[in-house]
Amino acid sequence: MDIGKSIGLNYGPPTRNAFGESLLEIGRENPNLVVVDGDVGNSTRTESFGDEFPERFFNLGIAESNMIGVASGLAMSGKDALVASFACFLLCNAYDQIRMSVAFPNVNVKLVGSHSGISIGEDGPSQMAIEDFALGCSFPNFTVLVPADAPSTRAATRAMFEHKGPVYLRTGRPKVPLIYADGFDFEIGKANQLREGNDLTIIACGLMVAAALEAADGLSKRGVNARVLDMHTLKPLDVEAIERAARETGAIVTAEEHLLQGGLGAGVARLVSERHPVPMEFVGIQDTYAESGKPQELLEKYGLTPKHIQVAAEKVLQRK
Repeated sequence: MDIGKSIGLNYGPPTRNAFGESLLEIGRENPNLVVVDGDVGNSTRTESFGDEFPERFFNLGIAESNMIGVASGLAMSGKDALVASFACFLLCNAYDQIRMSVAFPNVNVKLVGSHSGISIGEDGPSQMAIEDFALGCSFPNFTVLVPADAPSTRAATRAMFEHKGPVYLRTGRPKVPLIYADGFDFEIGKANQLREGNDLTIIACGLMVAAALEAADGLSKRGVNARVLDMHTLKPLDVEAIERAARETGAIVTAEEHLLQGGLGAGVARLVSERHPVPMEFVGIQDTYAESGKPQELLEKYGLTPKHIQVAAEKVLQRK
């Protein structure tokens, strides 16, 4: 099962690759940019930056808490500091250091977590970041970005450096369908509407955006017109787009490669309950850790496919 294939989406590079390419480009433009990595530069794709700018690249080994302290110090010294590692290592291992050395003092540090979600596959649950939305969004002063494909990751990487303040950017390991063309309009905090619809709205982020588009196409064949929003910014959420979706379509389904607790769906539900309550359904990882396996098999087993989004849409329409 290739998500997006039925609607003609071609696969592009992993979002981690797009991040690495953009980082190198920005590094050539900005001599003040420094990068801290946890001995996984070949996986996070910071390695090419380190090869070209060894004097601005710091490999601190498997010591995520120390990485955060060093990056914070570099930023406080006037550098444009970025720290990268696997998303679960970065957010889970160094949570307190991020809280006290980046979020609380509101230091201009950029964090990039790769190998997110269960789609890393065979590496297994010890390396699957399924809590990072909740952890990243819990920090005051933080912005949280979850791009859907390579072009949106390139745009998000540039937007991250243009933004003043802490940012967490999530990237992934597998190849993902291409949704955007390079040069599209990306704005932090502003969702992109990818499909018109007035029967319900599907709000998704990351690799689930392609799944949402495929689900909407399947629903249209049954006479259901689903609006699709790419909520690439989890914090701050696009309040206007969410409220408009609730008022105009009367039902919402969220889809994310993350635990349902504390993720995209939880944030959208809070805003919907405040602004315009409507029936909602949530597609995401239930209260469990995943097994090791092939990415597509894991997405199927844990309910993260276009089929699961369609089932959620049919359920929410019954309550509309």
